[in-house]
Amino acid sequence: MARSIIVTGGFGVLGQAVAEAFARQGDKVARIDFAPAPKVAIPGALDIGGVDLTDAAATSAALEQVAAAHGGIDVLVNVAGGFTWETLEGGSLDSWAKMQAMNLLSNATITKLALPHLIAAHEARVVNIGAGAAIKAGMGMGAYAASKSGVHRLTEALAEELAGKGVTVNAILPSIIDTPTNRADMPDANFAEWVKPEAIAEVILFLASPAAASITGALIPVTRGA
Repeated sequence: MARSIIVTGGFGVLGQAVAEAFARQGDKVARIDFAPAPKVAIPGALDIGGVDLTDAAATSAALEQVAAAHGGIDVLVNVAGGFTWETLEGGSLDSWAKMQAMNLLSNATITKLALPHLIAAHEARVVNIGAGAAIKAGMGMGAYAASKSGVHRLTEALAEELAGKGVTVNAILPSIIDTPTNRADMPDANFAEWVKPEAIAEVILFLASPAAASITGALIPVTRGA
């Protein structure tokens, strides 16, 4: 039976790959994004743009739209987020609040509001995008890593909170993702060592599958290149 899947940040490179992977296996896919519209369409997908995931009312409205269209919510994949590189000395304190909002508060907001649907679905899944860089932050990574570390702790705490309720909660921790933006920002890097969005999508498909029913609260590194 086709499941109802939500991919936040689904209009971006990684979100697109994840949404396409679910669509290929016959699931009903909804993409929720801050951007107004996707650059690349996915046939049959429900696209909801212009949503600030830190806005509870807007997020709740988007969730209800998905639940009504797809008959509930079975899987929530939290891809939405942002990145900044700046030192504490030379950067802005505003960046710390921005990273917390984009990476952690957005995740917590939609996950909390989706919980009634997920618990009602039985055998539901939440998959978060953490970061390998949040295990040990390098220079300039403080604000980003702190927010992603929050995602890791949210994942662990929620997994225990939902134990026995048929919902698993896990996070994947990618290394550098091979995207056009990252290639432009780091043109001298060895791109072959970076992890492909499609490879991340495959791990997410597994964590969302019945085969992963016994895995919850896990922080799973995804680091291999091509």
